[in-house]
Amino acid sequence: MTRPAAVSTWRGHAALALLARLYLGGLFVWAAVHKIADPGAFALDVATYQFLPLPLINLFALGLPWVEVLAGAMLVLGLRVRAAALLVALMMVAFLIALGHALHAGLDLSCGCFASGGAAADPISWRTLVRDGLWLLLALYVLALDRRPIGVERLSRS
Repeated sequence: MTRPAAVSTWRGHAALALLARLYLGGLFVWAAVHKIADPGAFALDVATYQFLPLPLINLFALGLPWVEVLAGAMLVLGLRVRAAALLVALMMVAFLIALGHALHAGLDLSCGCFASGGAAADPISWRTLVRDGLWLLLALYVLALDRRPIGVERLSRS
């Protein structure tokens, strides 16, 4: 049986976390592409959640995609990995809260995650909550156990 201390110091975390980082980082960059290309459609998706005050919707729709690109790129490159993983985890918590609110309210809307264009393009459901919950767990894994990330920072310290 493995001791808890041994689990956190296992050398294999660097390789597993690299896979998780590449997946999450690529996912976040990809998710931002349509939002940056069409911020108006993304703003409409955000407004449909009925979660943010109206004056904040455009600012959120313009800013969030660039935060996603930044966090995603940092994860992929292995640059400030723990900060990027924390940022992704916080975004996932926020997304889960907004999704839970929308599902509880019975709203029929687009997730806005990877496409805009109404509920038919990217509908929300309990599966969306599960998917986002799994992505949150991946971010938390990287945050907690990727102690010596493979990437730019490790190369610059060598």
